[in-house]
Amino acid sequence: MKDIYDIIDEFKKRSAQPLALATLVRAEGSSYRRPGARMLICQDGHTIGSLSAGCLEGEVALRARGVLQTGEPTIVSFDTRRRFGCAGRIDIFIERTSENFLRDLAHNLAARRSCFVITAFGEKHAGSRVVRTETSYDYKHELIQKIHPPIRLLVVGDGPDNGPLRSLGILLGWEVVEIVDPNLLSIEPDDWTAAIVKSHNYGRDFAALEKLLPMNLRYVGLIGPRKRRDQLMNHLLDLGVTVNAGFFAPTGLDLGAETPEEIALSIVAEIQRVFATGSGESLRERKISLHAALERADMSTVSKR
Repeated sequence: MKDIYDIIDEFKKRSAQPLALATLVRAEGSSYRRPGARMLICQDGHTIGSLSAGCLEGEVALRARGVLQTGEPTIVSFDTRRRFGCAGRIDIFIERTSENFLRDLAHNLAARRSCFVITAFGEKHAGSRVVRTETSYDYKHELIQKIHPPIRLLVVGDGPDNGPLRSLGILLGWEVVEIVDPNLLSIEPDDWTAAIVKSHNYGRDFAALEKLLPMNLRYVGLIGPRKRRDQLMNHLLDLGVTVNAGFFAPTGLDLGAETPEEIALSIVAEIQRVFATGSGESLRERKISLHAALERADMSTVSKR
């Protein structure tokens, strides 16, 4: 999803320029990226996003030049078994993107609204458009993709350990909001908001959790030992604050972390697991393909909404 956010950021800088959009619309067998992966190609050759591990982006960018000149969309197919060492075949649809499409998408993301992008790649009505709700589509000649706003990570508390959390969040395309005083915590939550409480002070942690837990966020993490967690939970329950399944304390996955950077990695990895509905297990232990597992997770997420 970060590719989408980066594409929108680039569009805002180049809204007056012609732009091409390449979309992975079909994949058979193994592929590095799944259908829905997108790459923006600018008139000067600059690209944003990716469609593979870097094997075919250059060729797609070259083909996009012709699309920018003629305005005629095209499909490029790659047999990755022969050329790139993967066990599959992928189809890339390249279009001269309309300004309305990217503007509509940017508007929905700015409002933190989820939407759907339908990319038609048949002979008729080819191109991408934004719709607000899921609708019927021609699965043979259209790709539908749910686009959600970036994860917004609230970091409540101050200290040197904020830096790694901020850096990793920004690297992933998240919106990181740092709040030193929990009494100033006033934000409209949504389905893509997570929070980390890390003031390392009982009173401030309590004040933050008293505000955050009633929001029923999918992820509220608390940094600190189990003993203080239990004290906080008992205190909160005494006041009638419900502690739901979205409360993770101590926060983070067991990665053997010690340094602030390692701890931040364990926390960010756990948040990613929760929002992407991943298992967190080693891929080596997986009994089905990674992409099949991701598709099941996507369907599970949609069915819960």
